[in-house]
Amino acid sequence: MSQETRPEDPHKRDRPAARATAPDGQPLHGAATSAALVAVPIIMLALGLTLALTSLAPQPTGSGPTPVATRTATPSPQTPSLGTAARSTGEPVGASQGAVKARSSIAPRIPWRSLEPSALLVRIGIGSCLDQRKPQPIWQGVLGLDQRPDLFLMIGDNVYGDIKSPDGAELIAAYAEQASQPELAAARAAIPFLATWDDHDYGGNDAGASYEYRELAARLFHEFWQKDPERPLEQGIHYARVFGPPGQRVQVIMLDTRSFRSDLEKKTSAFPHWGKYQPVADPARTMLGEAQWTWLGEQLAVPAEIRLLVSSVQVLAEGHGFERWGNLPQERERLTRLIESTDAGGVLLVSGDRHIGAMYTRTLDNGRLLAELTTSSLNRAYGPSKDARTPEVVSGFVHQENFGLIDIDWTARTLSVSLNGIDGNRIEAIELDFDAIGVKP
Repeated sequence: MSQETRPEDPHKRDRPAARATAPDGQPLHGAATSAALVAVPIIMLALGLTLALTSLAPQPTGSGPTPVATRTATPSPQTPSLGTAARSTGEPVGASQGAVKARSSIAPRIPWRSLEPSALLVRIGIGSCLDQRKPQPIWQGVLGLDQRPDLFLMIGDNVYGDIKSPDGAELIAAYAEQASQPELAAARAAIPFLATWDDHDYGGNDAGASYEYRELAARLFHEFWQKDPERPLEQGIHYARVFGPPGQRVQVIMLDTRSFRSDLEKKTSAFPHWGKYQPVADPARTMLGEAQWTWLGEQLAVPAEIRLLVSSVQVLAEGHGFERWGNLPQERERLTRLIESTDAGGVLLVSGDRHIGAMYTRTLDNGRLLAELTTSSLNRAYGPSKDARTPEVVSGFVHQENFGLIDIDWTARTLSVSLNGIDGNRIEAIELDFDAIGVKP
């Protein structure tokens, strides 16, 4: 700390010498004055001995009273702590959420780029499953495209930080490491991002509504992505944005498939595919929770030509027993009925999670085509998939690192949906006609 130069105290200028006075305020004279002046140093000496003895006395410890002189540091507004985030959202951290400790912000030092609502989108990038502990050369492939994405969607497992400590230290460290990744930093400097979460940035593998650290994880999610919560944290992180002028609007709907999802049914030998879970026809179980279902119905009624409905877990896939909407079949049917009943045109499902890439389609009862792009992972490939090639699969399975691209040709009224490799080259693609997916003229 630099030394301060203090201004001269004007009250100390030309002060008269101190004079001894009697209790009635009158000055003392003669012997009385001398006695008083002798008494002053004696009193001061006694006070000094008293203070010295006091400092040698035992100090309170443990749960005893806090000394008056003790001060608690206040976090700097430039580096908000978890406690700062809790106060700003009005959500206190309970005992189950861990102790509040001052720390540096986990957000990247250079803020995420924003995108104006009026921006016309013609190319959108999509990715999931980005391990902060591994190299990320795929961003070079994204940045090396002949035309960079106007927007990039991170759709879950954007870090791997499963929480084992009550204070969320593992997830905090994961975000901090991801914020310092140079390859991601280069992409962030060039492209605006939007994000939702999946289980590993939620903080627990396959975790759902019963997860005890979900509010803590939500606080960290908003801090890292430098996004203000749109509702109290216990009510979910889902949100939506619309970009572009009328006639060329793209709506991005980010679902929260974690905060309210009911427990899944463990697989039995009767289920034919590999994995951990099997479908259960239980109307009491939910994927989104009633409040989010109501919100989604409202969003599907918002005017837009193209709608990217982002679910961190797969919607249409049938050929495996891992996390997917098919584990709660009544919820998946509710989703397709809602798309139909709101007459929402131009819907394209987008998902991640699986460490494979693929494309799927289904024809709705109203005759419209509902397609899904699954893209995973950006740098954590697991090798060839054991998923069954069930009828909804309309592409090959991409098991190497990949990212998705959605190219919109507003003039030709087509969508090109592709999976691209680590070098940016196209591996799989499908073409979707605007009329087939219900985009209104």
